[in-house]
Amino acid sequence: MFNYDWFHGSGLRRQIEEAKDRCARKKFPRAKSGNGSPEFLQYRDQLETRVILYLKDGLSYEMKEIAEIGISSALAFECVPVDESYQVGAYVIVVPFEDIARVEVFAVHPDEKPQENIRIPGFTKASGETGRP
Repeated sequence: MFNYDWFHGSGLRRQIEEAKDRCARKKFPRAKSGNGSPEFLQYRDQLETRVILYLKDGLSYEMKEIAEIGISSALAFECVPVDESYQVGAYVIVVPFEDIARVEVFAVHPDEKPQENIRIPGFTKASGETGRP
């Protein structure tokens, strides 16, 4: 299902927009996709999103930004490392599209983020083992 066109075309964009719409409708349930409501639209525009990739081997990564490195046979992206000691640098990862099992998008308003940092796993296997890129 996931391929170059899904990530660089409308697939990922549609999933991000859907997450933002659903988050905004939770806050403004009567707005029905905005209906031109300035409060709904302003709230929706302020939403932040996090994109999580789950691979078939159990690893998961939070995508910071797609990396344009001139390949179309795999997905290249900078990820957000969970381990604080790795946050001083930048990781660019290349993943074959067929290894991607699931993509999740989390939308949240900056004022409504939980006080604790939302820990989305990265560099971890489902069994709890730590892996490194």
